[in-house]
Amino acid sequence: MEYSTFGRHVAVDTWGVDFDLLNNSEFLQAQMVEAAEACGATVLSVQAKQFEPQGATVLVMLSESHLSIHTYPERGFAALDCYTCGETVDPQLAIDYMMSVLKPKMTHAKKLVRGMGELQVVEADMKQAELV
Repeated sequence: MEYSTFGRHVAVDTWGVDFDLLNNSEFLQAQMVEAAEACGATVLSVQAKQFEPQGATVLVMLSESHLSIHTYPERGFAALDCYTCGETVDPQLAIDYMMSVLKPKMTHAKKLVRGMGELQVVEADMKQAELV
């Protein structure tokens, strides 16, 4: 079976996020798994690291690629990215889910279209998902 090399990679910097949300690796891990599932991805494994005196990193390895967050609670900053291969899983949905959880005051985002030759950089269509 031949697979497409097409993929989408959404990267977003968030500012103005609550310190306590960004400084809780267990909470972030649970939310990142929910975000992955919300976009239809298959979670293979999760690694989380709580840093001292503050900060966290969570990496969710997906069958389709990955979802990650790196936080700087003292600055209200988090860097998120989600890369998925193929057409069936939309990484933007995982990012939208996390925006609904984090509720940043400001975001800067880009989407890369990958695997089609020259990388294409496009504006990410940012919106907060409605959590049920």
